[in-house]
Amino acid sequence: MSLLPLPADLAHALERYDPQRASAPESLTCQAVRRLAQELAFSPREVELAALRLEIAPERYRRNLGTVGWAGQIALLQARVAVVGAGGLGGWVIESLARMGVGHLEILDGDVFEENNLNRQLGCTEATLGRPKAQVLAERVHAVNSAVTAVAHTVWMSEANAEALLEGADVAVDALDTLPARFVLQRAAQALGIPLVHGAIAGYTGQVMTILPGDPGLETLYGPGPHPERGVEVDLGNPSATPMMVASWQAQQVVKLLTGAERGLLRGRLMLLDAQAGDVTVIALGG
Repeated sequence: MSLLPLPADLAHALERYDPQRASAPESLTCQAVRRLAQELAFSPREVELAALRLEIAPERYRRNLGTVGWAGQIALLQARVAVVGAGGLGGWVIESLARMGVGHLEILDGDVFEENNLNRQLGCTEATLGRPKAQVLAERVHAVNSAVTAVAHTVWMSEANAEALLEGADVAVDALDTLPARFVLQRAAQALGIPLVHGAIAGYTGQVMTILPGDPGLETLYGPGPHPERGVEVDLGNPSATPMMVASWQAQQVVKLLTGAERGLLRGRLMLLDAQAGDVTVIALGG
């Protein structure tokens, strides 16, 4: 995405935070970003983008820069990611992407929180029981990072609405828990030419793979169908740490896609994470 010319008034206001211009520069804190946004009628994201273009680090991203760099952080703030499923996997993916500074998150889930979600789902607390998962997580995103726009879609994805819901996204994340829904998501992502990051969990194990437009994808794992609603997770359960483990890998794959870091991308490969055995296996998948 191309960048518009840097507004002169904003560039001037940011000079006080530039370590190259002052012996004791002020820190570009969240409070400073909000203040500049209000005073100059910009959004917090616009202020952060301007600062990064001037190589002035907002404090919240300072620990990101050694990994993604200035250009990478700008790319993240400009990106739009659709996370489909706001439960065990989705909650932790959304949390990670918000903290990394992905600028726009579309959160899709038609479900509400129930008590059996309390053991593993980030947005589920005793206070949020009965509330829509997507809405709760959108509110959390705003509390974590006011520069990130989070839109809650409290609907179930279907063949009829999938492409419309994903329209405009740079990457889609599969954080679903039923196989038919995963294939609906994959078909829509392929039709729109959007990369898809797949994740699934069962017991102490999980899997992650990245599917680019034109790749065979989920068929290499589950066959052509028909597919059952659920897999072995019905018997093995979903303990607290497993979705965190898998969601972390999914979030890292999303960041790689958005910043152009192709090394380590799980394309055409399935990563199996087994916390019980304490090992990780990567399997090359046939085309």
